[in-house]
Amino acid sequence: MDDKLLRNLKYKLESQKNEAYNLLKQMGKNETIKSNTEMSAELSFYDNHPADSASSIYDKERGIAFEKNEKIIIRKIEDALKNIENGTYGICKKCGKNINENRLESIPYTEYCIDCQRTIDNIKPAEKRNRPAEEEVIKHTLDLGYDSQTEFDAEDSYQSVGKFNRRKNIIEEYEDEDEEYVEPIERISNEQYKNQLY
Repeated sequence: MDDKLLRNLKYKLESQKNEAYNLLKQMGKNETIKSNTEMSAELSFYDNHPADSASSIYDKERGIAFEKNEKIIIRKIEDALKNIENGTYGICKKCGKNINENRLESIPYTEYCIDCQRTIDNIKPAEKRNRPAEEEVIKHTLDLGYDSQTEFDAEDSYQSVGKFNRRKNIIEEYEDEDEEYVEPIERISNEQYKNQLY
């Protein structure tokens, strides 16, 4: 790698580092990070519904995630600047080959060549490997494995209970009211109504 490109990339790294620090300062001023204004306004959350405080908790979590992301980028930039001083900048940490200059210009703090980065991205992420044990149980309780079975609904339960109400020598089932009509006025047919008009 020629000196002009290396100086250009070093300048780019330093400016990106300054931008990341400025962004962290701005997030601190705007209380995006560690915002406790809404939390400190309440004396007790005991009587509040969890949904009432959900937006402030979400904002706090988002701020923490942004802060963590910026700190990771700053750490990578500092590592890249150390590698420039050591003369190992632009060499892939995994395979030891030179990283493409176009890749370094677009992401100057990159640690891997494009092939190794693809391999890393295709590996199952750590957060999917290290999930809590109860998620395996929950997954199986929600998906009971009855793909082809019809669900047992209210009609089925009525029919199964109705089997126990069989009476010998009684053919008729007596109904207390006509199920077809909700109100007495509905029993009037259209014929009766038309005859009434003439």
